[in-house]
Amino acid sequence: MKGVVLAGGTGSRLNPLTRVTNKHLLPVYDKPMVYYPIQTLVNAGIEEILLVTGGKNAGEFLRLLGNGRDFGLKHLNYTYQEGEGGIAEALGLAEFFAGNDSICVVLGDNIIENNICQAVDSFNAQNGGAKILLKEVDDAQRFGVAEIQGERVVGIEEKPKVPKSNYAVIGIYLYDQSVFEKVRRLKPSGRGELEITDVNNFYIEEDKLTYEILDGWWTDAGTFESLLRANMLVAETGANKMNRSSGAARREVAQ
Repeated sequence: MKGVVLAGGTGSRLNPLTRVTNKHLLPVYDKPMVYYPIQTLVNAGIEEILLVTGGKNAGEFLRLLGNGRDFGLKHLNYTYQEGEGGIAEALGLAEFFAGNDSICVVLGDNIIENNICQAVDSFNAQNGGAKILLKEVDDAQRFGVAEIQGERVVGIEEKPKVPKSNYAVIGIYLYDQSVFEKVRRLKPSGRGELEITDVNNFYIEEDKLTYEILDGWWTDAGTFESLLRANMLVAETGANKMNRSSGAARREVAQ
């Protein structure tokens, strides 16, 4: 399995902090934001990692990360996303890197308390397809929301006004190599972007998408409120911890 960190975009919701740097280079407690998703992949045993970035400050990632020595990596790969085509478009840029391997994709502003080792192991044991990680939240309207029936996800709705559950799809996805064929089938949404929710729904149509509930806290850091929350959580408890036997646990959700 290979890893992909998506760290493009303009970070407009964090203006003026992002006028002079990329959002993912902002500090979260004692590290740059992008360190956390990279560490998530490294903790899961993934050593081949691609960073997708964009904008006017892409060179700063190379200056900061180099070949990934801070993470014990021998090499770190980079590619550049032109414009604002959405998460799925950025993922499509990883096709040359992934080859025939499966991939674990982490959004560059996602931070977790523990790890995803169990999720990666269980995905590797399933016969292809995809796996998403979910977390129960109070403000599901902000996220892609999974409709769950027992151990199956039957649909995902992006930022619904009336969510069908409180389970948000967090920004960590596991895909087989067919994901890139699915990306090529996408059409821009009303926002003019290629949506990762549409990719996941393609897998649902094939009955090849599984899920797990993330253990420990999770937050994004793309707004002032969530950036503050991320700083406080990391300061209080630490992040990317390996002192638990698993980072995610499947469970049935009563409907």
